Amino acid sequence: MPDDPIEKAREAIHDRAELPGMSLMEHLTELRSRLIHSVVALLICFAIAYIFHEKLFGIITFPIDSLHYELNYTHPTDPLNLYLKTSLYGGAIIAAPYILYQLWLFISPGMYQNEKKYVIPFMAATITLFFGGAWFGYHWVLPSALKILIGDFGHRFHPIITLEDYNNFFLSIIFGLGITFELPIVIFFLAIFGIVDGKFLIRHARYAILIIFVIAAIICPLPDALSMTLFASPMLVLYALSIVVAFVVAPKKKELTAGK
Repeated sequence: MPDDPIEKAREAIHDRAELPGMSLMEHLTELRSRLIHSVVALLICFAIAYIFHEKLFGIITFPIDSLHYELNYTHPTDPLNLYLKTSLYGGAIIAAPYILYQLWLFISPGMYQNEKKYVIPFMAATITLFFGGAWFGYHWVLPSALKILIGDFGHRFHPIITLEDYNNFFLSIIFGLGITFELPIVIFFLAIFGIVDGKFLIRHARYAILIIFVIAAIICPLPDALSMTLFASPMLVLYALSIVVAFVVAPKKKELTAGK
């Protein structure tokens, strides 16, 4: 089937296997090198973030503090664990540009020469989209969810919210939306490897819209259709952006041949 993404993926792998590149052992050595560089960068940034762990903790707890709810803990090590986790996530965010660059260095040997020009747009878009999703979650989704779930549905009860429960809830929303906003980046790679294109995304838009509204219904703390639509709107815009990205970067046989 010409429109089958799986078949297109097989063709893309077959085409790129013919590119002059490294042997299996060289790939494994390169992967090891990139992982070591990334881990070292993460550890350094973790140490830097731990210096400011109190401020980072204040940023994380601001949404619930502003609603005047108190956080509790059930084990003596919970506060320390939370500070360590906060510093680790903060360090990962600081190190993200360098880690993304290491990722690009690892996958670039399997790309055509004319595709490697996307390294700067790729890194800039990845970071911007993630922080855009995290900002949307932090300023809109998380406060609304806390207000509705605790203040409205739970107003008859006394909330006992632990540090671990709140931290997990915070991360699920912030990182969940941050990753969701990476949809154009996923489409970027699928398109650049020839697995999907703009026409494919347009033909299957109705299925994508359905999936987006299902996701919006899950993450939206409000039960009405208007609120769910508001939550789905950014993802619909991202899907439309993904279509544009697919048309821009979709490989053309002549260009790819010239770029080998």
